[in-house]
Amino acid sequence: MARRQKSIKEVFSAGLFKQNPTFVQFLGMCPTLAVTKSVESALGMGAGVIFVLVMSNLIISLIRNFVPKEVRIPIYIVIIASLVTILEMFMKAYTPELASSLGTFLSLIVVNCLILGRAEAFASKNNPIRSVVDGFGMALGFTGGITIIAIFRELFGAGSLLGYSIIPEQYQVGILVQAAGAFLVFGILVSQVNRIRMNKEERSEVA
Repeated sequence: MARRQKSIKEVFSAGLFKQNPTFVQFLGMCPTLAVTKSVESALGMGAGVIFVLVMSNLIISLIRNFVPKEVRIPIYIVIIASLVTILEMFMKAYTPELASSLGTFLSLIVVNCLILGRAEAFASKNNPIRSVVDGFGMALGFTGGITIIAIFRELFGAGSLLGYSIIPEQYQVGILVQAAGAFLVFGILVSQVNRIRMNKEERSEVA
């Protein structure tokens, strides 16, 4: 029996919920834990990943029938690296403070397993429209994940959001903006996401 192809809606929503890169697949953990001290940095990294993932999926899908299987991975990396270089040049020219705050993690988008993974698993096997939708959905899922982590860390750790002071210093939990705080917040959120997913699966089985 032929396997049913996912609809465009299913392809898009997979990255947001069922196959969320941050909370389900645990992809791109370096930026997830490193740039989530502030919401601004998280959104900046997310915007960069959206650009690179959507464009790389599109380009790789367009050339998939012309690339020999033996050299596909090096070609994918060259494409991704070129897009990241363009992104870096743009950010340094127009948002230098954001580029500085992201530091080397901006360059490390090249080796982000989410980008290369979608190129190999999806874009190399699907048409451009489906590949763009997949890239956009996965990138939004990643952006949403790191932004949620950043909200908790910045709000409760630094007492602010996007530069606006909200929680007085005496009520702030300073450890949340440190390295250990990233693991703590991430672990709590993953446990809650898994709990929600399990509840949904149980309800679907009963139905």
